[in-house]
Amino acid sequence: MTRVETSLPGVYIIEPTVFADARGFFYESYHQQKYAELGITNMFVQDNHSLSRGNTLRGLHYQLRQPQAKLCRVVAGEVLDVAVDIRRGSPTFGKWVAVRLSAENKRQVYIPAGFAHGFLVLSETAEVLYRCDAFYAPNDDYGIAWNDPAIGVEWPLMEPPIMSARDQQHPGLRDVDPELLPVYRPAGEDPAAAGQVQDP
Repeated sequence: MTRVETSLPGVYIIEPTVFADARGFFYESYHQQKYAELGITNMFVQDNHSLSRGNTLRGLHYQLRQPQAKLCRVVAGEVLDVAVDIRRGSPTFGKWVAVRLSAENKRQVYIPAGFAHGFLVLSETAEVLYRCDAFYAPNDDYGIAWNDPAIGVEWPLMEPPIMSARDQQHPGLRDVDPELLPVYRPAGEDPAAAGQVQDP
């Protein structure tokens, strides 16, 4: 497997080594030692699996006091997966990156803590699997507006997306109380440099 850098330092695309023959295919979707060699040393504690209709948009979500790094992939259909750097003081604050994940390309995206995350379903339906290195905490669940013009994510939409009522009400990044955003710490100062962002 290989690690591909993105425009946001710390956000990686993982391209697995796939063994295919007349029977089908096989690949390792996670291997702790091999991922550690790629710089992903998180201890993942929760696996999530979602099914969504076409044109569904989920996000942009993050946790603050129990920040989550995520390793995302698609096992049916295709999505545009988006990460936004929302760490106060980061050189790339407010910047975003998008990666197409599909059952066909078998790519994964690693999103460290301190980034908001969301995705748009591009196929008729899509099943997304993502591993998290912290448990979901309902009381620590925050969001950023998916269509915040200050961020400017280029969602390939032909019509308004299907969304939860909650996701439609998230504030723009500039409207969020700074105390409710994670803080950027350079890798040399961060106690968990592999993407772990601590609340001040």
